[in-house]
Amino acid sequence: MDEVRPTSGPVAPGLASLFPPGLQAIYGECRRLYPDQANPLQVTAIVKYWLGGPDPLDYISMYRNMGCAVQDVQEHWHYISFGLSDLYGDNRVHEFTGQEGSSGFGFELTFRLKREVGETAPPTWPAELMQGLARYVFQSENTFCSGDHISWHSPLDNSESRIQHMLLTEDPQMTPVHTPFGLVNFLQIVGVCTEELQAAQQWNGQGMLELLRGVHVAGGPWLITDMRRGETIFDIDPHLQPERVDQGIETEGSNLSGVSAKCVWDDLSRPPEDEEDSRSICIGSQPRRLSEKDTEQIREALRKGLEFNTKATLPPINSQRQGHDRPQSRKDSLESESSAAIVPHELVRTRQLESVHLKFNQESGTLLPLCLRGRLLHGRHFTYKSINGDTAITFVSTGVEGAFATEEHPYAAHGPWLQILLTEEFVEQMLGDLSELNTREEIILQVKKPDVEVLAGVVTHGLRLRPVDVLTNFRKRRWRRLW
Repeated sequence: MDEVRPTSGPVAPGLASLFPPGLQAIYGECRRLYPDQANPLQVTAIVKYWLGGPDPLDYISMYRNMGCAVQDVQEHWHYISFGLSDLYGDNRVHEFTGQEGSSGFGFELTFRLKREVGETAPPTWPAELMQGLARYVFQSENTFCSGDHISWHSPLDNSESRIQHMLLTEDPQMTPVHTPFGLVNFLQIVGVCTEELQAAQQWNGQGMLELLRGVHVAGGPWLITDMRRGETIFDIDPHLQPERVDQGIETEGSNLSGVSAKCVWDDLSRPPEDEEDSRSICIGSQPRRLSEKDTEQIREALRKGLEFNTKATLPPINSQRQGHDRPQSRKDSLESESSAAIVPHELVRTRQLESVHLKFNQESGTLLPLCLRGRLLHGRHFTYKSINGDTAITFVSTGVEGAFATEEHPYAAHGPWLQILLTEEFVEQMLGDLSELNTREEIILQVKKPDVEVLAGVVTHGLRLRPVDVLTNFRKRRWRRLW
């Protein structure tokens, strides 16, 4: 449970040694921006996370920002978190790794909310939103980066607002802070509509952020969130969709190289010979874990996918990179929950498969056209990483080097990591067949009684699934939809 209180103000010189150095460094940046607000309102966790409390952020300060008339920036509330970085340096929350690297997770969150007329105090709901994002980071150990998107599927303030998702970008005013425990960057949350989120997925987050900066009511130069905004930027300026987004997708493709998803794959080529046969990885109830090398490959592939380059590459399967350049206690996006392999990497052989069966929940399935049109047709790759285990499914095009799926053997697996190579002709065929995912508002899957089928964790007993789970079969270079 949180409480709102004013901060205690500037630290007296005699108390500086008692004031946590990491906290003091961030306060210093806040005082640089708001020298006249030494005692801002602050939401604080009553029971700190390091004492067993549920909220990872120790504090969230709330400042009144007067905007900037010269830059056409409106007045707003500015929220700044304390706790994703290392505030204390004594290992009570974050492992201390030295001054040269990142402090804690390496960032704090900020949020800019339009100030309504007559509003004398900042709303506190953004603090709970930031605590929710912090819980995800602490529980998954997945970090955020500028350009990332977050599917929230609910109004950020629990109202009837169209602002139901988020993009992340660098805070336009706050500069990175060097603390005694490492570097801290500031990532700003930007509220967006569903249509804007989808455009960011199909094109790229940075491109959408630039469009939002150019539309005053949609964010403006400092990307201020207005929860009362009822129109998307495409409603405000209909030319943006065909001239900027569609053209960007066509010429650049998407830089979204992977997502965490509900997905699973089965090898239908033949049944496993015994319980230890690696073909049974995704058939049993508990999938095996990815080895450290496979995890490193997927992470490196996703990282490369975020870069605009002319040569799409997956790391070779015998890569010796172990990721020593980062603290082992922290993970990048889509990394496995554990880097310890149950099956030694060198003992897991790459298997060529004749037939595979894929299952996705609806949201993951609707990203298949993006995977095909925005990634594979541009010579790139796209990865689904299961949120329920270490299963991973990577689609690759013929232009991707280093993949263990080849044109001769287009379906291949290494442990629980499946790769599917699709030719351009195959991709075009699939796009035609998958057009219903983008055009039909509701797809209904009828399960006949007394059949019972588990689809991405949903058990159906002769019921209709709303929304439907998307199933596909790949068999000897052919495929078919199962809905």
